Amino acid sequence: MEKEFTQSLITQFVDQLDQLIAEINLYDEDGILWKVQNKVTNSAGNLCLHLIGNLNHFIGYGLGSTGYIRERDKEFLDKNVPTEKIISDIQATKKMIASVLDTLDKETLLKPYPHIKIEWTTMYFLIHLNKHLAYHLGQINYHRRFLIK
Repeated sequence: MEKEFTQSLITQFVDQLDQLIAEINLYDEDGILWKVQNKVTNSAGNLCLHLIGNLNHFIGYGLGSTGYIRERDKEFLDKNVPTEKIISDIQATKKMIASVLDTLDKETLLKPYPHIKIEWTTMYFLIHLNKHLAYHLGQINYHRRFLIK
């Protein structure tokens, strides 16, 4: 049963990260990816960096012992990172997620996730991370449609 769960979750993460790449590719120029306007305070570029950092921290570091060191402040402070770099990092994140989640067994999924203050099982926290990705993917979609006329 855990393999069905992890495979379904891998599919969900990969599909959404593919959608993220598609969204990035719909921006007709790199500068707009970093633009903020009115009450939109996070650029799509910064949200992309945030998603890459979040997934690499909580899945890569937290479950896969990848050694990833998160610099959360930079996710929102960095600007004008080349689109090719962001896409490359998303592709690497997809591979990392598939690799790490494929190793999880039932015991690990049912244990509390170790790197948060809330007592959520690893299974529940992975669902939360998937929801977090979907939420920001929606924001990026809105950002693109709002700024590209």
